[in-house]
Amino acid sequence: MEQTFFHVDMDAFFAAIEEHDNPEYKGKCLVIGGLGPRSVASTASYAARKFGVHSAMPMGQALRLCPQAIVIPPNMKRYSQVSKKIMQICRSFSPEVQQLSIDEAFLDMTGTRRLFGLPRQAAQTLKAKVLEETGLTISVGIGPSKFIAKMASDYDKPDGLCRVSQGKELAFVDAVGLKKLWGIGKVTQAQLDKHHIGTTEQLRQFSQNTLQSLFGQSMGQFLYNASRGVDPGLFSSITKSHSISSEMTFDEDVTEALILEQYLLQMSHEIMFRSLDEKQMGRTIGIKIRFPDFSTFTCQVTPKANIYSAEQVYATGKQLLSQKWHEGVPVRLLGIGLYQLYNGEKPLQEELFDDPFSKKRELEKIILEMHKKGQEVFKATNLEQHDLQNKE
Repeated sequence: MEQTFFHVDMDAFFAAIEEHDNPEYKGKCLVIGGLGPRSVASTASYAARKFGVHSAMPMGQALRLCPQAIVIPPNMKRYSQVSKKIMQICRSFSPEVQQLSIDEAFLDMTGTRRLFGLPRQAAQTLKAKVLEETGLTISVGIGPSKFIAKMASDYDKPDGLCRVSQGKELAFVDAVGLKKLWGIGKVTQAQLDKHHIGTTEQLRQFSQNTLQSLFGQSMGQFLYNASRGVDPGLFSSITKSHSISSEMTFDEDVTEALILEQYLLQMSHEIMFRSLDEKQMGRTIGIKIRFPDFSTFTCQVTPKANIYSAEQVYATGKQLLSQKWHEGVPVRLLGIGLYQLYNGEKPLQEELFDDPFSKKRELEKIILEMHKKGQEVFKATNLEQHDLQNKE
């Protein structure tokens, strides 16, 4: 039986939700993030992206590129609410959904043709259902592997649908081209240029041993497999059943602690609101870091204290990050997650004395319920405000 994977990618997710909720933003240059000198752009509408604005870009730079941009703070509670709805729709199509982050997931659609028809037909039905129930568009990539499906979802964005059949992987990789091959950033591109490698066809002329000697063990193996349309296995260990995690692959490698910490904070809120909504608690906090050469490191800790709030997750994530990384080293991907989950809203081990973080968990639950009822609450969760509150 031919394996079939969907990669579902929500188009400019944060900005799309803001445009849906506030029609006056429709079609305008919209950037999600803070306004202060320490802020970065979380995401940007497609109108703003035409000016070169992208995620993880310092806000000052974004505004220089696009001075007419409208900047609004992120509303993670609302984004998590919509994400949950879309993931529920995805799970109605496949029993195996691997959520990578708040705005993307893999669906294993192998063996579902009797239920939903041919893969392209199933993807069209999925896209229509998401649009009908949320008012948002998604892009769907279909492939015989997760790697090909992920590249396919980006091939015709926004509102895209691209299928790569088994046996067509090599032709698809060549059509995408070396510069747009997923996983090849500016640093790797410069190294390839140095060795006069400009196409996937030229890259395939090199043996795996030669590529590993030129680019390092991990990157050499990745280039060898990717240029042949072979799944490098980067997504094989994502989203276990007993975890809630999120990760961010940056458009450009990040070297600044401030930017990584802001994304840690954003993802900490995301996974905590997902855990609240699913009535789950975690025993362990872990982070994942991938560097430009595709070497990947994970680090976990099980705190003695119960894990109640996003603030705890963020603080622990920062500590783990400092153990595995120091400022100036470029980072391609950053993720954080809750592990060893158990059902319930109270910890298995009750505290002898009141834990101040338990009160923050109750506040986060109230905010989540308000959003479910469509009530508006204070929306800012950016790093500047978080630091300011800590100083007060």
